Amino acid sequence: MRAPEPLAALRVVAAPEALDELVVANDYPTLRLASDDVLVIGAASVEVTGEHLVVDEAGFVGWWLTPDEVRDLVVPHVDWPLPAARPALAQGLVAGVPAKLWLAEDRALLLCAAAYAHELQERL
Repeated sequence: MRAPEPLAALRVVAAPEALDELVVANDYPTLRLASDDVLVIGAASVEVTGEHLVVDEAGFVGWWLTPDEVRDLVVPHVDWPLPAARPALAQGLVAGVPAKLWLAEDRALLLCAAAYAHELQERL
């Protein structure tokens, strides 16, 4: 497995209704981590209404993968079904390491906390 890339992202914390209306330009991957918490990969800014907090997030690293790489490298190391609809976010253990998997039609992003990257890389 190749080395992970540092992921520049914005973390947006706001009421669920405000995040439902979040505007992100250029189709940056937008990962709904919780009802009130979104991670936007690669964006420099977002538009959000109401009370909110937007901070730079540098705690994640990731691997951009093709659908074939997901099938060959990731699927054998998860014990939960991948979502069928795309785009989708799945969260759980990948090879025993807490990770997130953002799935689009033509690409995917496997990401984890930077502190766990070495462990995940070795196990995959």
